[in-house]
Amino acid sequence: MQSTKSWIYALFYLTLITILLYLMQVWILSDKLMVSHHRITSKKHPNLPLRFNFDGTFKILQVADMHYGTGLTRCRDVLSSEFQWCSDLNTTLFLKRMIDAEKPDFIAFTGDNIFGSSTDDAAESLFKAFGPAMDSRLPWAAVLGNHDQESTMTREELMSFISLMDYSLSQPNPSTEDTSDPAKQQVITDIDGFGNYDLRVWGAPGSYLANQTILNLFFLDSGDRAVVNGVRTYGWIKESQLSWLRDVSKGHKQENHQSEDIPMVPTPPPALAFFHIPIPEIRYGPFMEIFGEYHENVACSVVNSGVLQTFVSMGDVKAVFIGHDHLNDFCGNLDGIWFCYGGGFGYHGYGKAGLSRRARVILAELKKGKNEWMGVETIKTWKRIDDKKLTKIDEQILWTSS
Repeated sequence: MQSTKSWIYALFYLTLITILLYLMQVWILSDKLMVSHHRITSKKHPNLPLRFNFDGTFKILQVADMHYGTGLTRCRDVLSSEFQWCSDLNTTLFLKRMIDAEKPDFIAFTGDNIFGSSTDDAAESLFKAFGPAMDSRLPWAAVLGNHDQESTMTREELMSFISLMDYSLSQPNPSTEDTSDPAKQQVITDIDGFGNYDLRVWGAPGSYLANQTILNLFFLDSGDRAVVNGVRTYGWIKESQLSWLRDVSKGHKQENHQSEDIPMVPTPPPALAFFHIPIPEIRYGPFMEIFGEYHENVACSVVNSGVLQTFVSMGDVKAVFIGHDHLNDFCGNLDGIWFCYGGGFGYHGYGKAGLSRRARVILAELKKGKNEWMGVETIKTWKRIDDKKLTKIDEQILWTSS
């Protein structure tokens, strides 16, 4: 009798241990994690490298200031007739419509992606905000604004999390090697902010430049808030970031040195920059040209860290794309470099009743040689407003190689 009981106890404990081991394997040791209410498998990666299309084009959709809340957060500054049915879901729908209409090759989110003070779960909001981009399976990347970190994640945690999301090319900070193998990367730590990195765009498939970088995309963390001499102000791009950027640009120029028998690429190859908070020169000017609407005073830092001078000295940055001031959607030319606002995209961000939310599109086009695509010839931009027709406005050429 005693031996029978011992056998039953042994069987019971064995069964219990088996169940516990199974649960550990499912919930702890497997590659599945539960974040908020989302089950995530291993990250899905986009097709790399980024490259121009067979038709010699590369199109970027800029999304500025989504200010996403919980998904059902109410809209701000819309007509009274629109308010009852307006929420973050309008932002989601607008992003889906823009992706369907423009069919971009890449999406750049330029900060204030979520409105931290309107959500108690940053991860949940990020999933919803970037959901249409992930569903599209397009490569995308993001920088932070001044409101993203106001919820349950620090700026460092936010960028790490965003870098692990499906099809994201975002990086918490630059690495010492440009490689697709994370095991060989070493993150640079002596740099301010989180979200400083560069992405390279290669030539068209089958062309002589198919395996060469002919367009560079720079992403910078412009910070959030700061206090300078007792005055509360916005963040700015620091010297450590500019030093890194100068080194990257110099490296790109050396790599793209062309001999006479190779189809010409502009030297240095053109670059575009993306960050959130405008630099002081956008507020004080003077602009050589301006194109679009200037509806509100520019909100920038009191500190001028020399971003414009750095870009001018580098010689490769042709246009910069920013956010932060939702009512501005203009492009202004400062010392030969265009600085373009994306315009307010999100419905939970402040706006102006009767003024449609909008998005910016950037199109780079290659020069056609004798049956061969060459380097970048033109960079164009336009905006679409969130009306029934996604009306296209303010198309302009920002740069041409000729």
